[in-house]
Amino acid sequence: ALSQLPFPQTGAPKARESGMSEQELKDMLRELVIYLIFLIDLCILAFGMVSIDMYHLNRVMSRLFMEPAEGKDGFGTIRSKADFWKFVQGPLLDGLYWDKWYNNTTLPFQNYSHIYYENLLLGVVQVRQVKVRNNTCSIYPYFRSFLDDCYSDYHYQAEDRSDDALRNESEWKYTPADPFTPWYLGNMGLYSSGGYLFTLPKSKQESMEKLASLKQNSWLTRGTRAVFIDFSTYNANLNLFCIVRLVVEFPATGGAFTSIHIYSVKLLRYITHYDYFLASCEIIFCLFIITFIIQEAIKIVKLKREYFRSGWSWLDLMLLMVSILAIIFNIYSTVEVSLLMEELLSDANVYPDFYFLTFWQVLYNNMIAVNIFFAWIKVLKYVRFNKTMEQLSSTLSRCAKDIIGFAVMFFIVFFAYAQFGYLVFGSQVEEFSTFQKCVFAQFRLVLGEFEFENTEAVNRILGPIYFISFVFFVFFVLLNMFLAIINDTYSEVKADYDMMPSHKVPIRDLFRHSCDNALTKLNIGSYPLH
Repeated sequence: ALSQLPFPQTGAPKARESGMSEQELKDMLRELVIYLIFLIDLCILAFGMVSIDMYHLNRVMSRLFMEPAEGKDGFGTIRSKADFWKFVQGPLLDGLYWDKWYNNTTLPFQNYSHIYYENLLLGVVQVRQVKVRNNTCSIYPYFRSFLDDCYSDYHYQAEDRSDDALRNESEWKYTPADPFTPWYLGNMGLYSSGGYLFTLPKSKQESMEKLASLKQNSWLTRGTRAVFIDFSTYNANLNLFCIVRLVVEFPATGGAFTSIHIYSVKLLRYITHYDYFLASCEIIFCLFIITFIIQEAIKIVKLKREYFRSGWSWLDLMLLMVSILAIIFNIYSTVEVSLLMEELLSDANVYPDFYFLTFWQVLYNNMIAVNIFFAWIKVLKYVRFNKTMEQLSSTLSRCAKDIIGFAVMFFIVFFAYAQFGYLVFGSQVEEFSTFQKCVFAQFRLVLGEFEFENTEAVNRILGPIYFISFVFFVFFVLLNMFLAIINDTYSEVKADYDMMPSHKVPIRDLFRHSCDNALTKLNIGSYPLH
């Protein structure tokens, strides 16, 4: 319909507002319609994977261990190894084993537990620790007569892999890392997936006795650097798996730092009619990607080097690469779930490691998020025929060199202040404790979010000098210089467009006649759009 459109003559074809010919506009509109269908399909896929129920499930699980009832200390209050044992023997067991109804009626013992009476605890809970060996750091000679032991921060070479010869239980024997299980990046280091591990029994009383025995026999030592508590649940009401990981890190400084990771994912994806509708959308998405790959390949062969000189071409390639990765992750995750699900649930007395499956599902979700971001950015490619959008793109392209030069100067000054703040306040203020946090703290300062009292309390001289000079040079000088570059370039572009002959592009007529022609070919009739 678009190719046979009788284009209305409302001006000289060679002097269009957007600088595009009539045939180019028709081709652009045809591509826009096809791309909007693709974008709608991608949005259905993206929003079909998430729901508000996932947030609610994560929230209730977090409250269960972070904010326990009856005045007990939660997981976030752990500050030492003694606090750790107090937590696992109290709030942890209370949250895992629901053996009483809300009216305090004792429930009959079953071989499985339902957290909040709705979430089935899959298998058993696994507890794992990683340790470092003694004498893995150097003691200054003056102190060797006072100190006999030295345990370094965790790193793979210093990890303790020795077994206790006097005990045969798994918690005293080192279990090697699974090559397919991802390592954990914590606040204090990167931890392997091996270590000393054990599982809690199905009975709450037996679990209490096991934990008491481990505490009595000093399962945690001075070399302990991290403890991981892993378990998984399934909510049949929502068809959601919830994978929970509680991590306690014991740094070489002493003390303890906690973190909690909760992932609600839909591993069994094709159950309801809506799930099969999403499956059809996935097939359509794959067909679109195959079509786009063929189109881009034809363009590369036809244009050769000229193809790579356009920023939109690079955006198309980026979108295709991200889409291909999303398809690969989706297929791999689906296949692994179908292969491993029965095996993971075969033995109720073994810990089912759903963390591996969750890792790939979350990776697929993240890839779809990146995909839909680039997909929406590409929409700007099809609205270039609009005068306002063309002025905006012309402004950005014309001032690109000036912005790059300004960015070099800006980040030189910005990182100079970041290093200054890190060295002066890093040991006292949390926002400056690492160089990365220092950079983000300065970005928040540019936006007006900053606690000046913290820096002033550390250094009453350098604190105010840092704050006042940063605000003056970065906020008042450099940011206003950036705005001046944009404003001056936009004024120049707008003046150039005002001097050009004004001929309206018949976009509205083009769209109207396209719809009328399409309806006529479908024997529906022509309905004028006004």
